[in-house]
Formats: sequence, C-alpha cells, structure tokens
Amino acid sequence: MRVAICPGSFDPVTLGHLDIINRARKLFDHVIVAVMINPSKHTSFTLEERISLLRRATEGMEEVEVVSFEGLLADYAKIRDAAAIVKGLRAVSDFEYEFQMALINEKLNPDVETIFLTTRSENMFLSSSIVKQIASFGGDISSLVPECILNDIKDRLCTGGKQG
Repeated sequence: MRVAICPGSFDPVTLGHLDIINRARKLFDHVIVAVMINPSKHTSFTLEERISLLRRATEGMEEVEVVSFEGLLADYAKIRDAAAIVKGLRAVSDFEYEFQMALINEKLNPDVETIFLTTRSENMFLSSSIVKQIASFGGDISSLVPECILNDIKDRLCTGGKQG
C-alpha cells in the first residue's frame, strides 16, 4: 500500500487544502492528513477543533485518515511507512520554503519523497491566513472553505470588522 502524508496546520481548512488532499488520493492508496502541533504558533482553532473540522470536510473519503503529530515530519513518515510527503504550492515564495523543507526531510529520511502539487488557478490566492483576515472583517468566505464547516469557521472568526 502506497502511503502519503499531507501535513499542515489547517487553521482553518480551506478548499485549497481539500483540492490537494483529493489530488493526493488519486496518486496514493492511503493519505494521512497530519495536523501539526507547533507550540510556538498561535492558532485560531485548537488542535482538536482543527482535527474535527478536517474529519468533517473529508467525510466519505475512506482512504483519508486525519491525525495529529508532534516532532519531525521525517520521523513521522518513517513511523507510518509513508512513501511521500505531499505539499501544495501556490507561488514561487512557497517553493523556496518547501524546497528547503524537502531537502532536510530527505536528509533525515532518505526513504520518503516530497511531491509538490501546484495549486489550481482558482486557489492561487487562497490561504488560511486570507480566510481569517476576510472573516475577521465580516467578509464572505463561503467560496473559500468547505460548506459543511462554514458556520463553525464563521462563528469563530467573523467579527464584522469590530475591533475590541
């Protein structure tokens, strides 16, 4: 069985994330969506909430498993016997950082490959940060996130532009 890991913070999950996950499903038998635990990063959603949102967004995708992990991705890939790490790329700026990460992961675990999937043009601008910014000003995020979790995201992030 060919296993891939799609790592990220998914704070919150977007349609861009789901596109990469769906495309990875076509290439691999089992896709592990790994929600990173990074204590130095402030998130809008707790780890448990991000996992729950992802599980709901990937419901019905039997070959997708949503988990959390802490530590080195290269080590986690070894533990899970993953053949690949799948990362989505939006722009050249993404590539610089992700290429560096791919090289270090290869050094730490030569048995895992990093595969870059370029974003679809409609998702080129899309990121969790953009979703959070638009929502914080009461903007419409319905075309940016999965419909099944839209209200959860709006309830947490939408302030209508009110500053505290």
